[in-house]
Amino acid sequence: MSIKKKILALLPIVLAFSFIFATPAHADDFSVEANAGYAIDAESGKILFNQNGDTPLGIASVTKILSAYLVLEAVKNNQITWETPVPISTYAANLSTVAGLSNVPLNTTDTYTVKDLFDGMLIESGNACAVALAELISGNEPQFVNQMRERLTTWGITDAKIVTASGLPVSFSGDNRYPGTADDDENLMSARDVAIVAQKLVTDYPEVLQTTSITEMTFGANTSTPTAIETWNELLPGQDHYMEGVDGLKTGTTDLAGACFAGTITRDGRRVITVILNATNEENDSSARFVETAKLMNYALDNWRIETIDTSQMSLPENSLNVIDGKAKEVNLTLSGQVQLWVRNDMDINDLTINMNYDNEKLTNQSLTAPVSKDETIGTAEISLAQDTLGYLVEPETPTAEILTTQAVAKENIFILTWNKILAFFK
Repeated sequence: MSIKKKILALLPIVLAFSFIFATPAHADDFSVEANAGYAIDAESGKILFNQNGDTPLGIASVTKILSAYLVLEAVKNNQITWETPVPISTYAANLSTVAGLSNVPLNTTDTYTVKDLFDGMLIESGNACAVALAELISGNEPQFVNQMRERLTTWGITDAKIVTASGLPVSFSGDNRYPGTADDDENLMSARDVAIVAQKLVTDYPEVLQTTSITEMTFGANTSTPTAIETWNELLPGQDHYMEGVDGLKTGTTDLAGACFAGTITRDGRRVITVILNATNEENDSSARFVETAKLMNYALDNWRIETIDTSQMSLPENSLNVIDGKAKEVNLTLSGQVQLWVRNDMDINDLTINMNYDNEKLTNQSLTAPVSKDETIGTAEISLAQDTLGYLVEPETPTAEILTTQAVAKENIFILTWNKILAFFK
């Protein structure tokens, strides 16, 4: 057989294998190359992906989204304004010149505004900017850390460890360290915790995206050391891994945390928030966190949708109730209205879990008492997709529909009721 014929004979086999290996993984097989990955719908808090998302891990400068929240809150409460001048302490000034750290130079003799430092903190990830803002708002960094901890507690986050305003290890704090901490202490949060903070930030203060979407600018234009700064977010326009719709949020890198990124994207009116903690391929690819984030964003947007379901067509686990003292012994039930459910592409939309919750004031021993009206509301049914075990960041009210009666049941004649009671007595 000629070489050409051999190649032609093997071609179908080669193509078959190519097809097998090129076939995308099922949605439920998706994973990211990271110690943790998380994705949510920003509006509803619906969890769209969770890979080790409940384990506290190092977050490095992703911390700054929490610091940014407190700055924005202080502005909202008129504690400070964007034009408030910020004194630069010796601690912040010295920190701003430490080699190997993300920073912009700060001088004790220059005047910086809150907006200057806010931009420097989020765009260039300036650690000293975060410290200076913390000192302005709370007097010193440890007190600001207390505020950070308190804010997390109000959001139901109890497993985080916060020791610095910037995300740096405590060893860089010198005499300004948080009481009781060791040199190697560092901020820890789970990917879920980070998603909660990110959701709160973009929901309560969407204007933050005007800053996190900036790719480059001049920091401290009116100071003695104006500095060109550039985003670390490679998914923004003009960057190496540009992805349309991305407008934030924050990178983070330390030896403990590895390469981290909390990102957000808007597509077709939907905003998704993603979290990557310690992208494990960073050693081979310096852009690994962005590669994994892009994969996760596409997964969340391509594999999940909201479906509107007509509840009146649902098969109920209990389709009737007994009726006491009625001309009919039972009444059929139905549901009213529509519910919206998140559905992943590989899930069966017809596989529903329906929990019937009756109004106890209308039932006696799980029975209605005549007379019963048609379309009378006797409770609510909680409806969820049986295959969806991910839930929500903060559990919302489960989609519900009213439980209605399908027909009226009149009360039985008084003489028949009396006779029935006599029979029941002798029985």
